[in-house]
Amino acid sequence: MNVLSVASEVFPLIKTGGLADVTGALPLALDANGVRMRTLLPGYPAVMQQLTKPRKIATLPSVFGDEMRILAAQHAGLDLFVLDAPVYFDRSGGPYVDATGKDYPDNWKRFAVLSQAGAEIARGLLPDWTPDIVHAHDWQAAMTPVYMRYSGLGHIPSIVTVHNLAFQGQFGPEIFPELGLPPEAFSVEGLEYYGDVSFMKGGLRTAWEVTTVSPTYAQEIRTPEFGMGLDGLINARAGELMGIVNGVDTAVWDPTTDPHIAANYGPGALRARSKNRQALLDRFGLADGGGPVFCVVSRLAWQKGIDLIAEVADWIVAEGGTLAVLGTGDQGLEGALLAAASRHRGRVGIIIGYDEPLSHLMQAGADAILIPSRFEPCGLTQLYGLRYGCVPIVARTGGLADTVIDANEAALSARVATGFQFAPVTTDAFRHVLRRAFTAFRDPKVWARLQNQGMKSDVSWKKSAERYVSLYSSLLARV
Repeated sequence: MNVLSVASEVFPLIKTGGLADVTGALPLALDANGVRMRTLLPGYPAVMQQLTKPRKIATLPSVFGDEMRILAAQHAGLDLFVLDAPVYFDRSGGPYVDATGKDYPDNWKRFAVLSQAGAEIARGLLPDWTPDIVHAHDWQAAMTPVYMRYSGLGHIPSIVTVHNLAFQGQFGPEIFPELGLPPEAFSVEGLEYYGDVSFMKGGLRTAWEVTTVSPTYAQEIRTPEFGMGLDGLINARAGELMGIVNGVDTAVWDPTTDPHIAANYGPGALRARSKNRQALLDRFGLADGGGPVFCVVSRLAWQKGIDLIAEVADWIVAEGGTLAVLGTGDQGLEGALLAAASRHRGRVGIIIGYDEPLSHLMQAGADAILIPSRFEPCGLTQLYGLRYGCVPIVARTGGLADTVIDANEAALSARVATGFQFAPVTTDAFRHVLRRAFTAFRDPKVWARLQNQGMKSDVSWKKSAERYVSLYSSLLARV
């Protein structure tokens, strides 16, 4: 079975968030199940610089008249198709924003081009490989099934996976005439969304199947609260909606072999974590006060509940805890956390930025990871936390609810608890769950059981990959 994955990010080549972790790990997990997934991604400078001996396998004109090349390459076990289109992707900023942090004004054009290339590969552009199924990820690739539908390729099975419905690729109506689509595509039954063009809506309309990255999130997006204005359409497609929880790459995220941490360890050998704890404290300039060390590895955004963390930082310190934060995002939230660090030198530390190796050390050295997200389609940091014995403290939403077993009295008695959940997402509820965590931490046996149970959790892609294989097979059976 051949599957084409179309994505704007793929780890380890280019990453801004969890999307890249998924699109980088899923092909490897599927390979063990007899599925050959090849991934189409843009030729950003960071990608092009890492490719070894890429070879040109096709050229095609974009819908905007520029010529593009398709390169084939292998990297870190992945089979890749790279869209070499310098006019769209050879830029000094990030995948979506320029060096000043502003969205590229032609993002609609850049990712329409990516989607068009995906549709042409589905048509048979490449001489030696044609996909049986096309699997597009998030709004940046969601136009792939749109181009397929309106160019006579609707008979080829397609899937759109929603990693975060809050990001929809919504643009003004003036772009539509340039997309190379027939007039009927700009309608309520197509791309039209309150007078604008929505790439995500187009994908949700035209793909054979819609998946999300956790079962709970699949149900949440059917509600006005989480549907982001698309809940009516999603409910209309409820029969073709499925939630499959993400896994993690257990070769990359493995505390027994991780090269980014100070000391390797596994379940039942938690004493070695003390070296990682000290290395973490040293990196952030923090003192060990004997209480729990809480970490945050996140985009600093309202969605992630970072304002709640800023609000309870003083209280955490007063209770004897320590806080280490790694992330970047909203300037106001960055400022609030930096102010907390200034008030509590040696007890609160923050590093603004993205640092993959440091994120590994934080999972290996902190006692707990805080994830008070207002909504969280799946989340990966709680899965890393489980694997590393860094107890997740999470809001009861989306994939967080699906993957963390709350340490209530029954779960603790049955020795199945792996972390703490709380709801609603308010400062009071967050402070209450932190009190529960402080109490558990004061009993070393209880805390060690939480850590070891979490480390025994199967957070790999094995079961989820099997569900994708089953979905792919069911789609092919409909052809």
